[in-house]
Formats: sequence, C-alpha cells, structure tokens
Amino acid sequence: MSFADEAASLEEDLVQLRRALHREPEIGLDLPRTQEKVLRALDGMPLEITLGQKTTSVTAVLRGTAPAMSSPTSSNPSGQAPAVLLRADMDALPVQERTGVAYTSHVDGAMHACGHDLHTAMLVGAARLLNEQRDRLAGDVVFMFQPGEEGWDGASVMVDEGVLEASGRRADAAYGLHVFSALMPGGQFVTKPGTMLAASGALTVTVVGAGGHGSAPHLANDPVTVVAEMITSLQTMVTRRFDVFDPVVVTVGVLSAGSRRNIIPETASFEATVRSFSARSRERLVDAIPRLLHGIAAAHGAQAEVRYEDEYPVTVNNPDETAFAAATITEVFGDQQHAQLAAPLSGSEDFSRVLARVPGSFVGLGATPVGADPHTAPFNHSPYAVFDDAVLASGAALYAELATRRLALLTP
Repeated sequence: MSFADEAASLEEDLVQLRRALHREPEIGLDLPRTQEKVLRALDGMPLEITLGQKTTSVTAVLRGTAPAMSSPTSSNPSGQAPAVLLRADMDALPVQERTGVAYTSHVDGAMHACGHDLHTAMLVGAARLLNEQRDRLAGDVVFMFQPGEEGWDGASVMVDEGVLEASGRRADAAYGLHVFSALMPGGQFVTKPGTMLAASGALTVTVVGAGGHGSAPHLANDPVTVVAEMITSLQTMVTRRFDVFDPVVVTVGVLSAGSRRNIIPETASFEATVRSFSARSRERLVDAIPRLLHGIAAAHGAQAEVRYEDEYPVTVNNPDETAFAAATITEVFGDQQHAQLAAPLSGSEDFSRVLARVPGSFVGLGATPVGADPHTAPFNHSPYAVFDDAVLASGAALYAELATRRLALLTP
C-alpha cells in the first residue's frame, strides 16, 4: 500500500486533530496546549522526543530499520545513518476569526489564519505513516514541530537548541510544507528552485516636532506632514534606488498621530513591513532606509527615531532538492497536481534559517476550499481565510514520501 493510500485511511484522525488545534490557537513561542496535543498524538510510537528549553517546541526522531550506511565515508565521517528533517510550524495569529466554520476559534483575538494547524496535523500524519513502514527507512527522520514562526523566529531558537543535529548528526536534507487558502487550486503543490520567499524587515518610526494650534501651523512644527513625506519617499526610494528586477516592497500598516482635528500633535509615528528578494538588497536596506528618513526629518527641523530590524532572511530552495521534491510530487500525485512558481512569493519564513544550513526545499500546497475561486478567496492571515481539510492526507503522504525516498538515495 502506498503512503497516499495509507494517508487516506488516517484522514479522519488528521481532521479531528487539525480542528482541535484550530479551536484552541496559541500565539508566539509558548504554546503549552498545542504542545500537549502534539505529544498526545505522537504517543505510542518509538520516537525519541526532546522538548524545547526556551520554547514549547517538540523534536521527535524516528530511527529507520532498513539497511543503512554504517561505515565512515568522506561525507559521513561518523558513520551514522543519514537523516532527513521534516518541519511544521504550530503557532497562530492575533486575528479575530470571522469564518463562521463549525470549529471556529474559541480564543478571542487568536486564529489559525495561516494554516499552521494543518501543517502540524500533516506532520503528525507523516510520523504515523513512517512509523508503520520503519523497515523502509534507511536512516533517521527528525520531526520539527516549531512554535513562533509568525514573527518570533522560533526556528532560530530550535536551531540553537540543536534540532538540526537531533539524530546525532547534521540532517542531510530538510523539507517544509505551507498551505494557502487562495492563489492556487486545492490539492495542487507548487515548487520553485532558488529564491522562494522574501526576506523581511520591520520599520518603526517616530517623528518628534512641536505641537500647536491647527490654525497656526507656522507657530508649530507639524510631525504629520513629515511622516506623510516619509511614507511617500519610501515608495519612491524602492523604485529609484533598487533594481526593478530585484524589487523591494515597503508597506505601512500602522499610522498614528494626533487626538483632535484642530491640534497639531507633538509626535507622529508609523510602522512598516519591508520585503526584499536578495541578500544584497537586504543589506542595503539596513543603511538606506534610516538615512533617507533622518534626512527628511532634518530638512523639516524635526527629530526622527528610526528603528529598522532585520527579521527573516530570504528563503532559498536548493535546486537539486527542489527538483527531487517536484519529481516526487508528479510521480505520486500526477503531473496535474504540480506547478512551478514563475516568481517568488513576497511572504517570508523562518524555515529560511534551516535552509541556510541544510540543503532542502519549501513546498507550497493549495488548500482553497471546493467551489471557491483561488483568485478571489480570502488569503492567508485574513479573518475570513478557510483552508480545506481535504489536503491533509496529501500533505502527510508527501512528507513521508520525501523522507523515505531521500534516505534511500543517501544510502549507498
């Protein structure tokens, strides 16, 4: 029986787990109830489990029993069995759910609006599938259940605590999956060699001027107009200072100033997310943005407090590992269930931390509900985003196939 067939038989269990996670979302690095559900779902399998020290992560190692490499080589001086890492993120978002689904979030202000509940259920499913066929595993599989992907850099915490070496040696390959509630048809996998996702940065700016009466702006120093010029100039900067074929995106999501229409406030502030698609652009932004904003403030005789923080680096898929993943998808699910992205997506991911150290690939999976138009359905992070449970079995099967096939190739 194939992994796809076996996964179909697990579908009901995976749906129940996913919906239990969805009803009780947790945010950030501390996800005790989520961790408890994952541990309960993994109970009974011969897994070597390690819990995070600084976060509620779960790392589980499954030892394969098929014949594997047992003597030292130049690429494996320890002589230990090869290892493949599979990752799922577990955290939710500070979003008030408005989907109206029967299993809607019971937690005010929190929602699994990015599909991480599906990722977690899929990885549990993969663990069950691989455990049932341990005799096919010519090496070890590391299951990385990660908190804090949504801006908390949980991957870095887990890397620092040794997840990449959890089997006893550095993982030879790493794979992650991410579902999308729109953009692509339900059940379709997408891959892309090279840059798959953008790097992200966080910009926070406060302009300090001098308050006064709205009728006499010449007697004050209006920070609102300074902030307005800054926001416009940032959009000009990314089109005039950066190559159009290596783009930068700056989006202001928070803008704050004043208390009444006839009062010039003393301060005005804004926050923005910054996306880039190459290490060179990412490095340039660290200097270019503060320099531009301080210059504008100085020109108006105001002061600017500018904080620009690098967040996640560019997510870069190894070309060979991505070709392997694409070939596995087409062989298992058919040519029609695979597509290659023509351009990177502008979202960002801390799985980039893993791919910077281990060759691997990050794969997308359409979870657009049946009957919904992928071009108009609410997208990830929307309070109306709905993900189709029908993709759970496919995701679990692909995880299992990637691990089994890659370990076979790693074994002489």
